[in-house]
Amino acid sequence: MKLSTKLVRLGTETAFEVLAKAKKLESQGKKIIHLEIGEPDFETPDHIKSAAKKALDDGYTHYGPSPGLMEVREVIADHQSSVHGKKISPENVIITPGAKPIMFFSIMALIDQGDEVIYPNPGFPIYESMINYVGGKAVPVQLKEERGFNADVDQIESLISSNTKLIILNSPNNPCGSVMDKDDIRRIAKIASGNDIVILTDEVYKDLYFDDVHESVFDFDGMENRVIILDGFSKSYAMTGWRLGYGVFPNEMVEPVSRLITNSVSCTSSFSQIAAIAALTGSQDSVGQMLEEFKIRSDIVVEGLNQIKGVSCISPKGAFYAFPNIKDTGYSSQQLSDLLLENGVALLPGTSFGKFGEGYLRLSFANSRENIKQALDIMKKVLE
Repeated sequence: MKLSTKLVRLGTETAFEVLAKAKKLESQGKKIIHLEIGEPDFETPDHIKSAAKKALDDGYTHYGPSPGLMEVREVIADHQSSVHGKKISPENVIITPGAKPIMFFSIMALIDQGDEVIYPNPGFPIYESMINYVGGKAVPVQLKEERGFNADVDQIESLISSNTKLIILNSPNNPCGSVMDKDDIRRIAKIASGNDIVILTDEVYKDLYFDDVHESVFDFDGMENRVIILDGFSKSYAMTGWRLGYGVFPNEMVEPVSRLITNSVSCTSSFSQIAAIAALTGSQDSVGQMLEEFKIRSDIVVEGLNQIKGVSCISPKGAFYAFPNIKDTGYSSQQLSDLLLENGVALLPGTSFGKFGEGYLRLSFANSRENIKQALDIMKKVLE
């Protein structure tokens, strides 16, 4: 069998590979503390699960429209209008099975062979993978530790060429936990407008700021015509297994992206969409409780990491990740992550998030305080 050469350009998400290795070790009787996967360690709130069960009983078991059920798109539009302070039409909302398809369909709809996409590095690995897969040119902008793992806007501007079609932003950031400054976002909006560039803003962690308030490039005047908002339910409502995400698109992208859905997944599960209404209109107490717990764990992680020989870590400002510097340990990112897995701690090398992640690790603190402290103790012993 001869496979398509395009597959050579398709990357992966290392978190799932490390998870598989960790599960294999567990099956052999080894205890593993999981700090590798970007998944809240909380249950989906009961009122959301109840809504899904009722939807099944009410007959939401059939195909729906490719862009999503209109009653759900209306609720999402109201929610996003509240978040951004400007009216968003439900016609601009497209619901997908998870948020990743929003990335893939946006890039497929916009990028031709040789078109350039500026994206954050270290950053979510699927950005680069999808750009390469469709034949685009992935242009990384380095997130430097000395800038709090935020991009230098002057560098972004210097990377723009006549072939630049798309800029990807992600705040709060995975893997660094960094948060973009409002003035930087304003400058990027102005640069995009002046160069006729579309922006994909990945806001799936928008409910998980530790101190700052959510700032979005969509909020500036006129940007609704060139900004795609990516959001979903996995992180805010602990719904990773539900596969439920959505995008807010400029008018001219709605029909072609809906067509891409028709040609691929057909539609998103109807009963899951009904549960999304309960998520957005029901109690938000679980979101606040989860955020407070993540804040506490973040402090534990940062304090513990900074007590380990050769390791330093700045405090994340959002999401549920720490991105410690391990350059003084004498190990590469891959070497140290492999060594720690052998000793019972699963986490990710910084290079899982791009070439500028070398010298770092990503720890997800979506685990109990007790397990996090135990993992830090193991790391300390390994590096003594």
